[in-house]
Amino acid sequence: MSITRRSLLSALGISAGAAALAACAPSTSAPTPAGTEGLKDDGVKEFPLTSWSYNEAVTKQPMQDAIDKYSAANAGVKISTPSYPYNDYLNQLLLQVQGGRLTGAIQLDVAWLATLAATGKLLDLKPVASGLDYAPAALSLGQSQGTQYGLPWTFAGIGLIANNELLTRAGVSGPPKTVAEFEAALTAVKGLGNGIVPWAGMTKVDQLKDVIPWMWEFGSPIVQDNKVVIGDDGSVEAMTWYKKLYDQKLIAPDVNRVDARALMSQGKTAFYEDAIGGKATVAKSSPDKDLGTKMTPVARPVKNAGDKPRHLAWGQVIAVMNGSGAAAAANFAKTVTTDKGYTVDWFTKTGLPPTTNAGLADATVKNDKFATDFTAQIGANSSASPFWVYPQFSQMEKVLAEEVQAILIGKKSPKDALTSARDRMNALIK
Repeated sequence: MSITRRSLLSALGISAGAAALAACAPSTSAPTPAGTEGLKDDGVKEFPLTSWSYNEAVTKQPMQDAIDKYSAANAGVKISTPSYPYNDYLNQLLLQVQGGRLTGAIQLDVAWLATLAATGKLLDLKPVASGLDYAPAALSLGQSQGTQYGLPWTFAGIGLIANNELLTRAGVSGPPKTVAEFEAALTAVKGLGNGIVPWAGMTKVDQLKDVIPWMWEFGSPIVQDNKVVIGDDGSVEAMTWYKKLYDQKLIAPDVNRVDARALMSQGKTAFYEDAIGGKATVAKSSPDKDLGTKMTPVARPVKNAGDKPRHLAWGQVIAVMNGSGAAAAANFAKTVTTDKGYTVDWFTKTGLPPTTNAGLADATVKNDKFATDFTAQIGANSSASPFWVYPQFSQMEKVLAEEVQAILIGKKSPKDALTSARDRMNALIK
């Protein structure tokens, strides 16, 4: 399936959920922006670009290409490339901020924006973003409590990706649309044997936040009136179902995103969940050079036919730290997120879509079936995590993950574990 430019841009409306971060964030945690004075050109042309992408094989060279191109076009600019693994990235940033050592441009997952903004060290980039071609919904991706802390680099969601070849071998004729159909498909795939994991669902504690959209699908709001409400009927039903799949070996123990990508690359799973850029990572590492053509985005199966699929929003922004070289770093961030010479090249090499109207309208983007299908099936139905508005979101997600893991290993019942998670998380936001 392909979609038009109009529907592709409309699909970016998912970041309306990200815009809601400002509206529903508790006022007590409002960060103080570093202000626009940090954007005055101090003459410093050297700055670091801190990222996790430079630490990953698929994105390292494309990032270096962008840096080299920018440096060649801007005489005297020198960009260093400190990087950290994704799973340790936020902790490393906070340590750098605490030590007063974090400067320049920084790549941020949208989930981390409120936490970094709460340090008061990020610049307000509204003067930089003003008048540029960002799709309005994408621009809100870089906002926290009404302040433009980041320039949007890419945006989509996290959702199911299927291996069509395995599904066909298992006799599954099309993507499952309901939870019941999904279970039937997983059971059919299990029958293939040969070490195939039907669904590489998250079961390691470091990635169990992936259960959030499943709780949505079963009817839990998760957070309501600034209070965590899991332990309600919807969340308990969702985790009872997830535990059932675990016990039936339709999902495997000790799997995180890295493990799931490895299983998909080896042709050993029919489904796994990832952001849009995961395809490039999986396809590049696979011994099956045609695997990329077999991978298809699948809208999250719903509890009842006719329900709306729900997905967790995902995206990246570039923020700028107050300090030496801030103006040069902001100009770099603006250029690589808006200039089609950079955004379309980044998409071509990484599969990560642009956030500007012009970039999304480019034929290279519109004619990529996986990207347009992913945006239509997953991106268009994505929402910001209800925890992202809180600077304590990572601790809250850790609590949730610990309690879900206790469910999976049979240490606690779903009701007891989720009630405990609710109380522990609410204590964090008091």
